[in-house]
Amino acid sequence: MREINVAEIEDCVRDLCIQANIKLPGSLEDCIRRSGEIEKSPAGREVFAALVSNIEIAAKDKIAICQDTGMAVIFIDIGQDVHFTGGSLYKAINRGVARGYKDGYLRCSIVQDPLERINTNDNTPAVIHTSIVDGDKVGISVCPKGFGSENMSAVKMFNPSASAEDIEDFVTQTCSEAGSNPCPPIVVGVGIGGDFEYCAFLSKKALCRDINIKNSDPLYSGMEKRMLDKINRLGIGPQGFGGTVTALSVAIEKAPTHIAGLPVAVNIGCHVTRHAYAEI
Repeated sequence: MREINVAEIEDCVRDLCIQANIKLPGSLEDCIRRSGEIEKSPAGREVFAALVSNIEIAAKDKIAICQDTGMAVIFIDIGQDVHFTGGSLYKAINRGVARGYKDGYLRCSIVQDPLERINTNDNTPAVIHTSIVDGDKVGISVCPKGFGSENMSAVKMFNPSASAEDIEDFVTQTCSEAGSNPCPPIVVGVGIGGDFEYCAFLSKKALCRDINIKNSDPLYSGMEKRMLDKINRLGIGPQGFGGTVTALSVAIEKAPTHIAGLPVAVNIGCHVTRHAYAEI
């Protein structure tokens, strides 16, 4: 049994909150740069140039890449041979978030009650997804999620007879209705299967996948490619000014489901779909 003091988790979360908000994953930054070169709209190319400049300034000056520094979404994979010491794991995670947002001069956007709307002033509590895995290590992903894009997400409970094309059309329509609201070019996470809430979890997980990694199943990687093509044919373009690049990537995660259902969730991310990972 390996012992890990939760203070180590706290420090790691603190650092990841800052890192994720300042520096995009390398594969996403590279995709944005390449997309600016292939965008056919003059206005769209100007937008891409501004996005690249913003990325460079944020990294150089160590400031947030977007003013909406998001709700802290934490995925933590805990090896079953790990024993935490020193207090509550979840309290440590939230202390790490609070420190990261304070030390990184990041905007705090979380309200304690959804109707009373009083800001907690430290961007906690975080949304924490915990998984127990083999081994004696802890993997932590911090994924700050802005709500301009989050608000454009959707869930649909399909009839099990629905086809792959029906699902592709639903995802495309969701992106069409989102228009310029999620600050395109967007990254699209799709969850298929599970139940009502689990398909939404899958879509969030898909959104945080490295965009260079495609689904290992040819059926679903083919759907990813077709959906990306369909979304880019919408003509919404960078920041909604029209163009040929509306989406940078589509990623699907799937799970077993009930014989009577086919849940599908779409989680939309803006061009700064941020995530940072560390292993302890």
